[in-house]
Amino acid sequence: MTRLSVNVNKIATLRNARGGNIPDVVQVATDCQLFGADGITVHPRPDERHIRYSDVFDLQAKVYTEFNIEGNPTPEFISLIRKIRPTQVTLVPDSHDAITSDAGWDTIQHKEFLTDIVGEFQAMGIRTSIFVDASPEMIRMASQIGTDRIELYTGPYAEEFHTNREKAVTPFIEAAKLAKDLGLGVNAGHDLNLDNLPWLYMNIPWLKEVSIGHSLISDALYLGLKESIKAYKNCLKAPQNEV
Repeated sequence: MTRLSVNVNKIATLRNARGGNIPDVVQVATDCQLFGADGITVHPRPDERHIRYSDVFDLQAKVYTEFNIEGNPTPEFISLIRKIRPTQVTLVPDSHDAITSDAGWDTIQHKEFLTDIVGEFQAMGIRTSIFVDASPEMIRMASQIGTDRIELYTGPYAEEFHTNREKAVTPFIEAAKLAKDLGLGVNAGHDLNLDNLPWLYMNIPWLKEVSIGHSLISDALYLGLKESIKAYKNCLKAPQNEV
């Protein structure tokens, strides 16, 4: 079964807009797990405009499912991971001023760097995942680097989904099949929502995990957090003939 990891960055964004501690990121993460989330994801950035490094330490004691920390492996990020030792690290090539992740790694160009980082984290017992586009070349090199998993950047899939969902999902099916054949676990994330997630899951049922934040938290404004998590979980277990 594909696991749902809830990204709580948007909760921190809302808190930071007003100051104080409302909403409480740690409490929301705790509730997400109580409501059925299989994991919690955070993506701290150097400017701490949403999740702060202090939040990550606070969450460490409260995340009892799986803790996934995403980010560009800067020295500060690497130091954080050494201290927290989460279940999974997802390496993302964000620039310091990126609004959101918008591309995967060039694993060919950064092979040596990524190999060193992946090796260090794996030696700590941390599962590693490399954020990549649906590119066969990048996935093959990710396998050579030795990562445990890849996370497919699904932004392009989401953009084309309502125009031509068959065309939109095809490169991701091919990429996921290649990764599976190479022995890599496959995660997916970015712009996934209640509309496009069932089709992705139906076509790639061997996904290990999806990480969803913005859309899930937005849906929670209408449905409530508990019902939103339930709805997303249902997308990941519906029989194919009901999708």
